[in-house]
Amino acid sequence: MSPQPGTSKPTPQPTQVAQPEELNDRLRVVNTTRQIELADRVELAGNGAKRSKGLLGRTGLGPGEGMWIVPCEAVHTFWMKFSLDLVYLDRQNQIAKIKRNVPPWRLSACLTAHSVIEFAAGAIRESDAQPGDKLEFLPASRSAQSPGLGDS
Repeated sequence: MSPQPGTSKPTPQPTQVAQPEELNDRLRVVNTTRQIELADRVELAGNGAKRSKGLLGRTGLGPGEGMWIVPCEAVHTFWMKFSLDLVYLDRQNQIAKIKRNVPPWRLSACLTAHSVIEFAAGAIRESDAQPGDKLEFLPASRSAQSPGLGDS
């Protein structure tokens, strides 16, 4: 906070919300509405090259893995080798739509979405995530970023 001109009273500063480009490439995703972690190794695809490639060429996603594509309101699963759970988010990281078990060779969209998180099919089933839930993105722990290096 900075002082107002002519006084020693601080002026309240607007709260800053972290933007995707300010976050690490690997993230934890927490559903703050239900107080449950959805994933601990989510890759951020926030530039053109990463958004275009997405998960193409991969053979699957492990437990706790995913990809957050920002900005994005539609995805395709053409040439994919596995099914996906898709969680569409608005600009406030509130779930706008969930599509479960989307098989290869499909299109999916949510025109009100600002981004989408792709998970392996079935990954969000146990979390009971619902449209309207609020998600938070946090830096992944070192052990989640580098499996096999031990807990930090």
